[in-house]
Amino acid sequence: MPTSSESPIVLRHRMDPRKASLTAAACWTAFAFFAWAVPAGRTTQFDRLGLLFWRTHDLRPIGPTWLLEWVRDLTAMGGFLQLKLYTIFAVVALFWLRCRREGVLLALTVLSASLVNVGFKAVFGRPRPEIVPHLTEAGGASFPSGHSFNAASSYIAFALAFAALSPRASVRHTLVAGAMLLSLAVAWSRVWLGVHWLSDVMAGWLGGAGWAFLASALLYRPAESVVHAADELTEAGSRGGR
Repeated sequence: MPTSSESPIVLRHRMDPRKASLTAAACWTAFAFFAWAVPAGRTTQFDRLGLLFWRTHDLRPIGPTWLLEWVRDLTAMGGFLQLKLYTIFAVVALFWLRCRREGVLLALTVLSASLVNVGFKAVFGRPRPEIVPHLTEAGGASFPSGHSFNAASSYIAFALAFAALSPRASVRHTLVAGAMLLSLAVAWSRVWLGVHWLSDVMAGWLGGAGWAFLASALLYRPAESVVHAADELTEAGSRGGR
């Protein structure tokens, strides 16, 4: 039975942990392929084609001048500051809706995803592409793409959290599909701006999506424990103040 402080919808409509685990396994298997292929130099031609495919003879992307600002705005949606602000707003909204477990799970997913991506970058240390001009500032290692990894893990985690509020499968599927498309667009923007190889963003997106689904399956119980511990501390404090 759900407690009075929790919405019963969250318990009834969260993603099936088995399906989440299978989806995560598929994503991580594909990520592992890139993790093997990139250091071995097996993606060199693929990556060059990805960067040069939509560029003119002067190595600038094909398209009108205003498109550059649009793509920069899009890529900012995968930046550290914006994603953390969105996470704070989403967690506050979930707590206000009395979905504290989903809120804690979302926070754990987003924060841990950032740490995982930093770890991967440190391990691979791949330099960024230099064969085309960089049309936005970018620093650090290239593989996997941090914008792609964090956008996928964050937006899919947002979708999973709020999808649990709806009893309609079509609504839940639409939210998750929309999050996937948005994060894929962020990933594409990194290649368009010339700051990542195509394999960087593909691996980053796969890793981020895999992390979001894995966290949904594995971190729900720890999030529940955090909420229960907070409730016990609050109750103990209330008894002590009497």
